[in-house]
Amino acid sequence: MSKSYEAAGVSIKAGDDFVRRIKKKVQSTLSESVLGGIGGFGALYAVKFRGVRDPVLVSSVDGVGTKLKVAFLMDKHDTVGQDLVNHCVNDIAVCGARPLFFLDYFATGTLQPLVAERVLDGMAKACRENDCSLIGGETAEMPGFYRENEYDLAGAIVGLAGRKDLYDRRDVRAGDVLVALPSTGLHTNGYSLARSVLFEKFDIDDFIDELGMRLGEALLAIHRSYLRPILKVSRRSDVHAIAHVTGGGIAANTARVIPRTLRLRIDWRRWQRPAIFNLIQELGDVSEKEMRATFNLGVGLVMIASRGGADRVMRALRRGGEAPFIIGEVCKS
Repeated sequence: MSKSYEAAGVSIKAGDDFVRRIKKKVQSTLSESVLGGIGGFGALYAVKFRGVRDPVLVSSVDGVGTKLKVAFLMDKHDTVGQDLVNHCVNDIAVCGARPLFFLDYFATGTLQPLVAERVLDGMAKACRENDCSLIGGETAEMPGFYRENEYDLAGAIVGLAGRKDLYDRRDVRAGDVLVALPSTGLHTNGYSLARSVLFEKFDIDDFIDELGMRLGEALLAIHRSYLRPILKVSRRSDVHAIAHVTGGGIAANTARVIPRTLRLRIDWRRWQRPAIFNLIQELGDVSEKEMRATFNLGVGLVMIASRGGADRVMRALRRGGEAPFIIGEVCKS
């Protein structure tokens, strides 16, 4: 019997169908800087530096982690695409950059065009919201490598900043204030522990009174983009550094943007944690130390502002519809 790629589990037709389905969605994100269209070996982006002195390209790459397992159980695939883009946008925005373009990697055992299309719907939506072009990507079909009806997802982003607009940890001083912005939930970190604890007692569709919604809905809450509030304060000399709170928690991520000669003093009682974190801690008997090292605990972004300028920063954020709160300060070691 003769062999074929189709018989081995790879459908070129399904891949072509997926590209056809997503073409208009991808085009809806493109700026005038994007040259050519879908189908080339490389994506082309004409970089324009008008109004940017001493330009610097800022890049990052990331994934969604085991939050994908929740998407599989819920059979809901558009939000993880938004998670991926927003996470990457935040990572370069805290450096002082605006996003230019994004590329994705979608890998699965057997390509299901409708599922892949939903994932890309989320990516395209987030790219439009962040003024970022979805310039290209890779769809890999690898039979026998992934479980049935599962996939993996990763993305890379490139942004632009003027050198003078980049945040520099050397600007951080003892006495600076930690201004926090709330998260929308777990964002994209800590899901292995969260699933281990929560799924021992609950099913994905269970309505949980403490959360006011089904468990799956709470766990799929979108990792929000902080680009807009960051841009609100980006021209203010009051802000010395910004941290995106991801894996490792508040303290570890904020420590990445301060000099090693300084330390953080965080008052963990300054804000009310979202109910999902309390539920995980109580059900799993998770130590406070472990909670702080694993989850964002309701803080998705930390801006380090001068003591004299913290009030101005918070007023600017409130005018933009944000709800900032102070969680601590920078101290001498």
